[in-house]
Amino acid sequence: MAIDPKLRKALTGISGILVTPFDAQDRVAPTRLKAIIDRAIGAGVHILVTNGNTSEFYGLTTAEAETMVHAAAEQIGGRVPLIAGIGRSINDACALARASRAAGASALMVHQPPDPFVAPRGVVAYVERIAEAGDGLPIMLYLRNDGIGLDAIGVLCRAPGVAGVKWASPTPLRLAEAIRHADADIAWVGGLAEVWAPPLCAVGARGFTSGLINVWPEHSVAIHAALEAGDYPRAMQLINVMAEFEQIRAEEQNGTNVTAVKAALRLMGNDCGPARPTLRLAAHRSARSGAASFDGRLELDPGCGAAAPRGLNKQS
Repeated sequence: MAIDPKLRKALTGISGILVTPFDAQDRVAPTRLKAIIDRAIGAGVHILVTNGNTSEFYGLTTAEAETMVHAAAEQIGGRVPLIAGIGRSINDACALARASRAAGASALMVHQPPDPFVAPRGVVAYVERIAEAGDGLPIMLYLRNDGIGLDAIGVLCRAPGVAGVKWASPTPLRLAEAIRHADADIAWVGGLAEVWAPPLCAVGARGFTSGLINVWPEHSVAIHAALEAGDYPRAMQLINVMAEFEQIRAEEQNGTNVTAVKAALRLMGNDCGPARPTLRLAAHRSARSGAASFDGRLELDPGCGAAAPRGLNKQS
């Protein structure tokens, strides 16, 4: 699918995955997102994404996901493209695609269906139905498992409306092969955040996703700038600064991912509530100490990147 040149350019940058804020009654609290959005855009993040994994997509109802895409679109106000996550049952996915289009999303990111019995041909049909519901919005495929095979991935890339792929598998050589077999118009984005950005970028995924942008967008932008300049040693130096924080986010099969980010936000004075079950694992150890040790690493090596986020040095 032909894609707007501005969106294509933005996809080679950072796709920042926004958290979903909750209040004390466990209701979505969209107004708490505004400070995060303004900080990310001000730092130079290229695209923002709502209803992604860092957004706790599978912990939201479809109605809550619709609320969040409308709120994000309003708060972004056209300053950067907004990509809306889409998934779950086909009827829910189509309803959310229509709502996202009405909200003003620039593209749809289709989560890989979690059905353990889904066939590759079924995934193609699923994507085609969502593209139809999106009525012309570009489709980004979110591939977490390349086990469906390169042939199926190639078919998906040729489906009407598909403009790009978010590759979230730690298999850069397989990514390189997929890129070689795909149409040159397909945009490839590294879907494993900053830590995997260098090897995925090296084989052709020019942009990368980031949950860190909720807390420290300047650092993500610095890593991207190093990769754009081909300065891989500098990029790795910057990634090493945040490595301890990312290790904590990866605990319990990545179950502490959102917990750590939200605890860091709370320490910064931008409380977005806790993560919902099942993402509330090891809350008091991983996230709180994670944010503190993340800041401690910054203090040890202050020349590695942008200034640390305010509040992460509070040992509370």
